[in-house]
Amino acid sequence: MPFEWLIGWRYTRAGRAGRRNSFISFISLVSILGIGLGVAALIIVLSVMNGFQKEVRDRMLAAIPHVQLMDENGNALADWQALAKKAESLEPGIRAAAPYTETQSLLAHGDGMRGAVVRGVVPDEEMHITSLAAELEQEGILQKLVPGSWNIVLGAELARSLGVSVGDQVTVIAPGAQVTPAGALPRLKSFNVVGVFSVGHYEYDSGLALAALDDTAKLYRTGGATGVQLRLADVQDARAAAARLAAGLGSDVRVQDWTRTNAAWYDAVQIEKTMMFIILTLIVAVAAFNLVSTLVMTVTDKQADIAILRTLGASPRSVMLIFMVQGAASGIAGTVGGIATGLLVAFNIPSIVPAIEHLLHTTFLPASVYLIDHMPSDPQASDIVPIAFWALLFAFLATVYPSWRASRVRPAEALRYE
Repeated sequence: MPFEWLIGWRYTRAGRAGRRNSFISFISLVSILGIGLGVAALIIVLSVMNGFQKEVRDRMLAAIPHVQLMDENGNALADWQALAKKAESLEPGIRAAAPYTETQSLLAHGDGMRGAVVRGVVPDEEMHITSLAAELEQEGILQKLVPGSWNIVLGAELARSLGVSVGDQVTVIAPGAQVTPAGALPRLKSFNVVGVFSVGHYEYDSGLALAALDDTAKLYRTGGATGVQLRLADVQDARAAAARLAAGLGSDVRVQDWTRTNAAWYDAVQIEKTMMFIILTLIVAVAAFNLVSTLVMTVTDKQADIAILRTLGASPRSVMLIFMVQGAASGIAGTVGGIATGLLVAFNIPSIVPAIEHLLHTTFLPASVYLIDHMPSDPQASDIVPIAFWALLFAFLATVYPSWRASRVRPAEALRYE
């Protein structure tokens, strides 16, 4: 091993006995701990944000498809099976396809009236698209959406706000009007409530209803399915898959993935995560640049040693490398310790948070206020690798100036008063 590495590692561990050197070692330890705590905080915070994002996304995707294909002009599809087969030939990641109609309507019961999206589905096809449909199929509810039965399934919050339960009837009022000799009259139809669902996402629990596609096609006069729903093997690939499908299917078909359908939420989460990464990275940068003061003090304290090394033939480059090794070793130690601590906490947050809540006799996430009642965590390599890279980069940059200053020490001047 080159002598620069040996001396740099020795300086990292300790200096000569004495109060001044003990203080320098303490400052070096503080710098290492600062980098470690910054890295750990980054990993823990981003893991929690990933966990929240995953929880909300999974509940959202329980009720909506990954990708939707629709006629550009909003007309009914002449042959939805042909469109689905063409899409599957273009995108191998498609696992299932199903027709649907989706129309914003008014639902009324007694004196109550609420707006909701009424989605017309084919039960045998829909059960392969969303986990909500699969769950309703297991409960025997989805099969009740038989064409001509005029049955409907409501979200739990929607049913509560209308004051209905299974066995009641709701009136669905379609947009537009029906022209009769007596004048323009609204198109409406009574549906039998045969089930209630809850996906844990307020937007869909309060604003979604499912009915048979043939019944909705008759009520809304669409003439059949107005779109095709697709389920992908990888939900994270939805945006890229939608772009490929849009390019292959042509301008007559409008392609929309779940990130576009929920663009406000998706973009807000991405911006928040990016800003949090930047803010916490600055904390790591501040801790890393504490190494500057540590190394400057070390260089000042070791001037005699530097002078002796120079007189023995060490080049300025070798002296500079010694102190870069010292600073880099501190950066590596802090980064590795921070990653280990961050992952240890991130993987055990579901156990740590309840213990703290029990100790403090409080609840951080009341179920009556927040969407979820527990603290989720999802550490991802795509976050941890950049964190480690930036922490090491900051630590390396922090060593450049003190190391360069050490290489400029003049042996004669350093030994004059020794």
